[in-house]
Amino acid sequence: MLDAQALTHGRLKAEQAAQYWQDGYLFPIPVMDSSEAQTCRQSLETMEADYKDWKARGLPLPLNTYKRINSHCVIPLAHRIAADPRVLDVIEGILGPDILIWSVEFFIKEAQSKSIVSMHQDLTYWGFGAVDHLLTAWIALSPATEASGCMNFVNGSHKNPILPHADTYDADNLLSRGQEIQVEVAPEDRVFAELQPGQMSLHHGLMIHGSGPNISDDRRIAVAIRYCTPQIAQEVASKDYAILARGADRTGNFINFAPPRSLFAPEALNLYEEIRTAQSAALMDGAKGDAQGLYS
Repeated sequence: MLDAQALTHGRLKAEQAAQYWQDGYLFPIPVMDSSEAQTCRQSLETMEADYKDWKARGLPLPLNTYKRINSHCVIPLAHRIAADPRVLDVIEGILGPDILIWSVEFFIKEAQSKSIVSMHQDLTYWGFGAVDHLLTAWIALSPATEASGCMNFVNGSHKNPILPHADTYDADNLLSRGQEIQVEVAPEDRVFAELQPGQMSLHHGLMIHGSGPNISDDRRIAVAIRYCTPQIAQEVASKDYAILARGADRTGNFINFAPPRSLFAPEALNLYEEIRTAQSAALMDGAKGDAQGLYS
């Protein structure tokens, strides 16, 4: 594993920000210590145990849907991690002072599973076009290694436009449509983003990336957070939603909403369905099949 990026008072140095814009990614970045990451993991796994019988607990949809789509709408832990000042201090070094939380998901690969993420660009199906000011922060809550199926990036590939993708709907693919970029990626071009619990990686929305199966004996657990600036705008769906995390939103391109006050509160579940329906219009634009109901 690479040595952690050395921050200055918790913030990126100018050369680190320049490296992100040059390579399209940056890792590993320390944002919490391993014991705090373990505490977050325990909170998540306690919730999983408590809501294993999700129908009996009164959830309209399976728990996995709420973990994988817009967790920050209904799960306070997801919002708390996304709004952590230590994380936002780093994000500000890339996006500037005005920061929106567009989506949060708990991205889990079970131990000894075949689940993969095919090589793709995030912005292909999100309805924003080929914008610069949207990135993914990926925070490890368990070790992310090549064996456990960590992400791999193609250096500099964010300088491409949105490239052609094909929908595979592969059962082992964790992406919504099994989307796979129609460009051959040589093994030697992949950079493996190995992370220890509490470390974070950043990648650009046009970065070509994916991940392999988890052949380790532990779950690979991460929080994937999509941050953007208020200047970007939805081009496919009729409306979109975000939580203002820092600064101000003076554009009105997003419907701002408040984070959840409690786990699966009724008003939050209603808003969740409203947001999910609106964003699905962009996700499923041009689809020929039925998506698994998950965002990438």
